[in-house]
Amino acid sequence: MSTAAVAEQGTSLGEALRRMGGHATLGDVVAATGMPSNEAEAGLKKMLETCRGHLEVSGSGELLYKFDPGLVARDAEPFGLRFRRAAWAAFKTGFKIWTAVMLVVYFVVFVVLVIAAMTAGRASDRDGGFGGRRSGGFGLGDLFLMHWLLGGSGWRRGSLYYGDAHARHLPKEARPPFYKKVFAFIFGPEEPRPTQQQRDRSVLRLIRARRGVVTTAELVEHAALPLPEAEEEMARLTGAYGGDPRVSPKGEVVYTFPGLMKSAHGKVRAREPDPAWLRLEKPRKLTGNTNGSNLVIGGMNGFNLAAGFAIGLAPVLDTTGRAAALAVDPAVFLGLGVVPVVFSSMFFAIPACRALALRRENNARLRRNVRRVLVGLVCARSVGAVRWISLREASAHVLQKLQGSGASAELVGEELRTLAAEFGAEVETDDDGFRYRFPAMRAAFVEAELVRRGVKLEDWKPGQIVYSTSDSSTEASERDVAAFDRELDGAKLDLSRYLPSPNRIGYREDFDLVVDEAPVRGASRSRSRYPAQRFGSRRG
Repeated sequence: MSTAAVAEQGTSLGEALRRMGGHATLGDVVAATGMPSNEAEAGLKKMLETCRGHLEVSGSGELLYKFDPGLVARDAEPFGLRFRRAAWAAFKTGFKIWTAVMLVVYFVVFVVLVIAAMTAGRASDRDGGFGGRRSGGFGLGDLFLMHWLLGGSGWRRGSLYYGDAHARHLPKEARPPFYKKVFAFIFGPEEPRPTQQQRDRSVLRLIRARRGVVTTAELVEHAALPLPEAEEEMARLTGAYGGDPRVSPKGEVVYTFPGLMKSAHGKVRAREPDPAWLRLEKPRKLTGNTNGSNLVIGGMNGFNLAAGFAIGLAPVLDTTGRAAALAVDPAVFLGLGVVPVVFSSMFFAIPACRALALRRENNARLRRNVRRVLVGLVCARSVGAVRWISLREASAHVLQKLQGSGASAELVGEELRTLAAEFGAEVETDDDGFRYRFPAMRAAFVEAELVRRGVKLEDWKPGQIVYSTSDSSTEASERDVAAFDRELDGAKLDLSRYLPSPNRIGYREDFDLVVDEAPVRGASRSRSRYPAQRFGSRRG
């Protein structure tokens, strides 16, 4: 599916890229469109932000812009996926409305009917019995029930329920109402949906902390994305935040962001964000509720299911006598039998089906966590002196860090081989099996650091000249010597400040992506720690 965003770049630019199969240099675009170089470059960067694509380097050191031939939008989704999502959202909304009526109303009705049936034989001897008391109308018990269902006055309408792990940190008056836990029992806890700008904050901190210069390998350290995805993400960041890709003398694409290093408050100082292995994903919960809440909700629905069978369906299903079946009112059969039984069965069936999908999702999260811990180990063995990593060492490291998570040596091996393929690692065998070295990882960090020292974005001036067409043979020889010295400088670089220890790991919930990292002070702070309006609402 093509994007209309191409029109913003000018029809000629989009048409030229389509004719070239989405693969072109800046010179190709200028020649094909007649646009000035600066306009063509600005248009290409804008397209990197809106269309799927990334940057490559040719053998001659030229930057190549590579887009999907159809110029597909980055947020484009197949129609079938969008239709299924919309249909599921509509079903959830309808079922929630049905739940609000069915679960509580039928529970109260069935309780009254059961108690009335139990006391009917004694009613005449007890001066009206329970039925007489109940006929008094809306009482204190009903008020208490409504307050319990709707929650305290401190809960803000429209707020999301992320589960009990988050809710118990809220002030007592702001705890979620019971109906939110009922919906979570069926559909799972609600999920925040951070905006793209909110997700970008930690990456922008990374860029500023590293003086406006990063490479794709450093983005992998930060987010543990697969390398192709990291390349696409760097291309998007380049278009969105004024990045300037350049090719280092070693052929590494280094991205500089001069605009992010300009501040009205003097020299930019930013704290390094946590790397990937300190931002592991916790397994998603089926309901997010406490066991006690689930027991109450399941008990209420189970009671409705049993009562629906006993009161509405059992007389019809009783084949011992035709008279019993004929005596059943059709309204009773449908209203107190079919409807509550169908609803209560779906009430239990939906979370049962979700459990299967949740298992797949948690397996995917476990695989991502294994990769994140491995990235930490690979960085530790590569950013300093490049050392070998055996499969046995990698498995022992990951399994010890993710103890109890279900990770296996086979999964570690798969992810290590994937990393090795992405970075072109050196491979050899020893007594322990295969082992790997990642010199390309160190090379990327070294080139980024050398560019930082050369361009000094905090002062912003051109970097060192590495080649000029006006060089004499003597000057060219001097530049070769300087390049050799530069390589020696790279070998001496201490990059340890960019690498927290991989021996420590940490977890982060989804809603922590946009939480202010300032210390929490008092209950009023706790109440607004994760306000719903800070996220794009995702109740579907």
